[in-house]
Amino acid sequence: MIHTFKEFSTNAIFNIGNENDLLSFNKAKQSEFYTFIWAKSEAVDLVIDSVPFTVQPHSILALTPIQYLQYIKGTNVTVYQFNQEFYCIKDHDQEVSCVGILFFGNINIPIIHLDEKEQTKFETLHEVFIDELETEDNIQAEMLRMLMARFIIKSTRLLKAKEGIIETPKSSKVDLLREFNFLVEQHFKTEHSVGFYAEKLFRSPKTLSNNFAKLNRSPLQIIHERIVLETQRQLSYTDKTAKEIAYDIGFEDASHLSRLFKKHTTLSPSDYKKRLNTLS
Repeated sequence: MIHTFKEFSTNAIFNIGNENDLLSFNKAKQSEFYTFIWAKSEAVDLVIDSVPFTVQPHSILALTPIQYLQYIKGTNVTVYQFNQEFYCIKDHDQEVSCVGILFFGNINIPIIHLDEKEQTKFETLHEVFIDELETEDNIQAEMLRMLMARFIIKSTRLLKAKEGIIETPKSSKVDLLREFNFLVEQHFKTEHSVGFYAEKLFRSPKTLSNNFAKLNRSPLQIIHERIVLETQRQLSYTDKTAKEIAYDIGFEDASHLSRLFKKHTTLSPSDYKKRLNTLS
């Protein structure tokens, strides 16, 4: 059964469902929602951006609206979905908003594992969610947003502990990485240089590189990886030619994208497409 909240004044949507609500993803597509997939007592098999992926029992997977999701199998699943109008508004604290590490951090597919103690806490939170979805009054929207903030805060803390992310009040390296990733998400189709993002962040390209070196990433690497990921997505899920994809991602010369793609995947876009056709 799916529980749905809609706020017509803001176009906000929030849904809680189960594995039956994943059946519409029997073929890969973008959900257009921020999504949490919670595997309860059984593993859940998915394909994310053409890569097979298993969510182990008692684990929560976080996905952005732009990722392609395909549901393969799995039962006893809880699914939370919401759009930007529901929660990702600008006045939320950055770390627990849709610019936080769950969605645009340094981890491609975040997985939050729940031990027995956390399972109980999240189950209790889930029951409160359902209760609020069944209580329609003039503060329902705010209550649901507060609950989602709590869900994201708890998930963020667990993910940071798992990944060994340690921040101090005076440290801004991870914040800077999140801001950079979010800007790349907004502009990667038109802006491919580190200088553009450095200017947006009021930093020099050298300062960005020095900060990211301590996080084992480089600004240019992040930009290129996002371009390659988009190329893979379009090769996998659209009928566009390599030339059309190159133009869509801001390359006037398709050979430039081809060289970049081959450097990261060892295959040209056309060879990658052929391999996909062979596997399908």
